[in-house]
Amino acid sequence: MYKLLLIMMMMTVWMAVHLMGVEEELAMKTLSQSKRAINRAAHAAAQQLDKEALGNGELRIDPQTAAETAMNYLGGNLLVDDEGVPLDNSILQEPIEVLVFDIVNGDQTFPYVYRNDEHQFEAVLRKPGVILIVKVVYPRSFRVLEPIEWEIRGAAELVAG
Repeated sequence: MYKLLLIMMMMTVWMAVHLMGVEEELAMKTLSQSKRAINRAAHAAAQQLDKEALGNGELRIDPQTAAETAMNYLGGNLLVDDEGVPLDNSILQEPIEVLVFDIVNGDQTFPYVYRNDEHQFEAVLRKPGVILIVKVVYPRSFRVLEPIEWEIRGAAELVAG
């Protein structure tokens, strides 16, 4: 009888350890997909030139178009709507939150060291660029791990000569 009880306890421990491993793999997959999506959004936003300034020979990023483009890319890659709320087929369950969307334009001296002490982020930009920090909450599947929230950072420069 005690052997049966021991086997049942060992199966419970084994199952918990197995579920924790699966949960960690799913969390890393979610982090990787989110990081890629944020990098793509920052890159796309950084390519939105201000056409009027370009006509004057100045490389500047259009803030409004850049913000719209970043949200479109986040929406398309993370499957969230315009407010960051996940769609039905998204891997996320909680809304994303854009914590920082900063544009460093040509009025700065380059190379420019961007610092954000609140989010402990630093990047060196050699051209006008975009800084994007987004809060993503991991949707725990088995509730084995503690809740996980990430502040994922992305930075991109204008790709123009």
